Amino acid sequence: MARHDRARDGLALSLVKISDAGKRLIVGRKLRSTQMHETLLPKRIALPVFASDPLSSVAYSPDEIFLTLALAGAVSYSYSWKIGIVIAFVMLVVVASYRQNVQAYQSGGGDYEVATTNLGSTSGLTVASALLVDYVLTVAVSISSAAQYAATAFDPLRGHQVAVAAVAVVFLMAMNLRGVRESGTAFAIPTYLFMTAILGMAAWGFGRHFLAGGLPAAPSADLGLVPEESFVDGFTGLAVGFLLLRAFASGCATLTGVEAIANGVPAFRKPKGKNAATTLLLLGVIATTMALSIVSLANITGVRVAENPSEQLLGPDGNPVGEGYHQDPVVGQLAEVVFDHFSPGFYLVTAATGIILVLAANTAFNGFPVLGSILARDGYLPRQLHTRGDRLAYSNGIVLLAGFAIVLIVAFDAEVTRLIQLYIVGVFVSFTASQAGMVRHWTRHLRTERNGAARLRMQRSRSINAFGLLVTATVLVVVLITKFLAGAWIAILAMLMWFALMKAIHRHYARVSSELEASMEDQGLPSRIHAVVLVSKLHKPTMRALAYARAGRANVLEAITVDVDDQATMELMDEWDRREIPVPLRVLSSPYREVTRPIVDYVQSIRRGSPRDVVTVYIPEYVVGHWWEQVLHNQSALRLKGRLLFTPGVMVTSVPYQLASSAAAAARAERAESAPTYGRRRRGGMS
Repeated sequence: MARHDRARDGLALSLVKISDAGKRLIVGRKLRSTQMHETLLPKRIALPVFASDPLSSVAYSPDEIFLTLALAGAVSYSYSWKIGIVIAFVMLVVVASYRQNVQAYQSGGGDYEVATTNLGSTSGLTVASALLVDYVLTVAVSISSAAQYAATAFDPLRGHQVAVAAVAVVFLMAMNLRGVRESGTAFAIPTYLFMTAILGMAAWGFGRHFLAGGLPAAPSADLGLVPEESFVDGFTGLAVGFLLLRAFASGCATLTGVEAIANGVPAFRKPKGKNAATTLLLLGVIATTMALSIVSLANITGVRVAENPSEQLLGPDGNPVGEGYHQDPVVGQLAEVVFDHFSPGFYLVTAATGIILVLAANTAFNGFPVLGSILARDGYLPRQLHTRGDRLAYSNGIVLLAGFAIVLIVAFDAEVTRLIQLYIVGVFVSFTASQAGMVRHWTRHLRTERNGAARLRMQRSRSINAFGLLVTATVLVVVLITKFLAGAWIAILAMLMWFALMKAIHRHYARVSSELEASMEDQGLPSRIHAVVLVSKLHKPTMRALAYARAGRANVLEAITVDVDDQATMELMDEWDRREIPVPLRVLSSPYREVTRPIVDYVQSIRRGSPRDVVTVYIPEYVVGHWWEQVLHNQSALRLKGRLLFTPGVMVTSVPYQLASSAAAAARAERAESAPTYGRRRRGGMS
């Protein structure tokens, strides 16, 4: 028997060690709180960590411009480069504005902190709601786009994009659970590889076009585009203006992720504000260069894409290409053209683009948990989101983001064109509120600043933020008008739900805090203590509970039992008298053989009779060592505690009695100290 117990305990310990080793393999070794400085990022790592989303958006934002313009036929493509220039202008304005933000607010609250401090808590929560929704959409859009690129490169993956996207989200979650610095280091190489691949493709493509006699046409250049009915008579009228605004709004996906740097300032090395501002500048220059290069090359090579290619695209014979046609993304078509005699270049661009789209979601995995932590600190989200995990990352926020993103991916079948309609609204809500907050921030400081040089800097910063407010507010109006019915209403509804949820959570925490606030009255002693020991039969657990209750020296001490079996009750009373136990035994009648209700009713009657008294209920319990033993003992103690916990003025005291099996469980716990959650004693009910 002893040999069997040792073997069983050894197996349990081995399982604990395997579980702990698996966690360490996925998450990595634990970090002490004092090692926080080791997770801070230099600029070369911060760029791929916080800017991978806007950098990678050049892989799908040009597609959205062309897809929208395609509704008016191929003639509308001539406006794509003009739309690209306007988007680049907006990007540079936003970057210039946020360079002021990150140097003025370095705590990591970003747009939420700016709006809350300068515009009030309602504005701050509005921004937070928009950002939380947008972070989830960032993951869903980026990963879905990556799945589409993977299906382009590998035929067996076609039709399985949802599964591929879900696996990618889980992979990202696991990497981020290892900590910001470690995940950033792992993602730096692919991000820089993508930048090199796209900029290299652009340089080679422009070189061939301007210096080597021109580029060949794209594979889709010979296809025709069927315009919608409103554009059959030509590219004129109000419909054209609305279409151009829609294309601009879709292309503004390039700007998503800029705000994440404002949330991630605490992760930068010192000087934090300056390093974050430099990273923003690099982001703006690189992202606009890449996006404009792709739009220009797409026009040069005659790329054709459509939202419904099987019907909108016409073959050389004038007939629709049909369901069998697979439409490659714009970047994929450009890589095929530019590197038509160098296939490794094509595969490098395709692979780097697919990988960066997966890693782009890393921006959200760094922004969402930090924002969630700040909101939890302020009492607007569950406080578990403010807790750091083993690797000093906000693990709960990371897992929550991954779960929401997978739900969206499955719900929208990993289709970027459907998800993109929900996108951007939240970003420009936060952009606009943040810039309004910064204008008020500088105005407030200018009232008290007397130094001439400092005032000049503040006035310059206020002018930049005021111009940023004008631009982002204009874009927000455009986005709302053009995308509301196309799906943006879903994002707005989600923001409203987040807002209402956070308000409700804050009210709950405020109410609990108010109720728990100690006053002078709480220092007083109760007038009397009325102790009650629950008895089912006279055995060792009951005797221990009686002894413990007697040692407490309550003003009134009594034992109670419930009469559910007349014979058993008579035997208990006879044994009670025979043992001469110096505690009165009260028998509660129970016509319907209930145990819990008569005890609860009796305890409540004591409270009604003496409201200033405290009633202490002692409950004898078994401590067992195996889960199956838990099943074999009734759960009356658990039910009683659950009911009595809701009775004011009642204290419930469990008096444990360890069975032999619990000794083995305790020994296992001592041998497995490295696994603190293992071997907890489980308590059974009264027997």
